[in-house]
Amino acid sequence: MLKNISPFLSPALLKTLAEMGHGDEILLADAHFPAYSLSDRVIRADGLSVSQLLTAIMPLIELDDRVEPLVMMAFDEGRAGEDIVEQRYGKALEPFRTEVRFARISREDFYGRARQAYAIVLTGETAAYGNLILRKGVTV
Repeated sequence: MLKNISPFLSPALLKTLAEMGHGDEILLADAHFPAYSLSDRVIRADGLSVSQLLTAIMPLIELDDRVEPLVMMAFDEGRAGEDIVEQRYGKALEPFRTEVRFARISREDFYGRARQAYAIVLTGETAAYGNLILRKGVTV
């Protein structure tokens, strides 16, 4: 048993976070995301929201501030914005970041990034457009 480690972080997820280097990306995917179609490295986090995982992960890693370290999928054309998800994730990140900005990229580009991600964490998140890519920075 480790002290001061969130119970939301499984041994597999802790190992993955430790293995990741500067510039590696991890995708916190919603429950609808086609994770197994895009990656061989999928970690299950059933029943947990992306916000819960953010609050557990952020004390352990730094984000890469040289690029946009927080990336979400852009809304499909004609679909109303789901800003509530972005606001919820921003609130979860506030204690760990002086500035919280999300970059939005097209679905095709997002899937391309997902294929290149170090790992995909498949969560129980049910919000539309609830996927979030984190880019790991240098731990100081």
